[in-house]
Amino acid sequence: MILVPVKNLKQAKQRLAPALDQAARTELAQAMLHDVLEVLGSWPGRPEVAIVSCDPLALSLANTYGFEVIDTLVIPADIPLIQGWELQSIMDAAPATGSLLVPAGDGRGTNAVLRRPAALFPLHFGNDSFKPHLAAAQATGKACVVLPLPGIAVDVDNPADLKQLIALPGETRAQRLARQWDFSDYPLAANE
Repeated sequence: MILVPVKNLKQAKQRLAPALDQAARTELAQAMLHDVLEVLGSWPGRPEVAIVSCDPLALSLANTYGFEVIDTLVIPADIPLIQGWELQSIMDAAPATGSLLVPAGDGRGTNAVLRRPAALFPLHFGNDSFKPHLAAAQATGKACVVLPLPGIAVDVDNPADLKQLIALPGETRAQRLARQWDFSDYPLAANE
């Protein structure tokens, strides 16, 4: 299989900023994507081609050439207590068209997002991303499932999160590593 990942083309090619304004960079990125997909589409005997993107033009071109579009489940890399059953729960609960959101344990962040189609609404991560994601998902008029999951809810962004990771049951690599460190001189180890 040939996998073609495509970023948001409206913000593409930032390193060309000294030479091209954003409109020109976007136009160039769109032209290059079209060139690549056209060649892939006309290649006789090619393997399957799949596009991983939420960019509307990329999704449109994938449809034009008959390429598969891979629905994306977006999860951060700082959720070390994630469990396989949680991923299966997401897939089982996700609507055929619409979205599924898994909030962070503090209710402020978003620790997993599944959108069908992938460009249903834009993603914005960081502190306080859950409410904007929920509002954007609901504004689409499509089904939106909010699914709290205990392992995915635990992300590690600050000392309190690290303390929680150490205290929670489990033996993930991240937990074993954090438990080796001596935090006795840090507020992290202070009683709350």
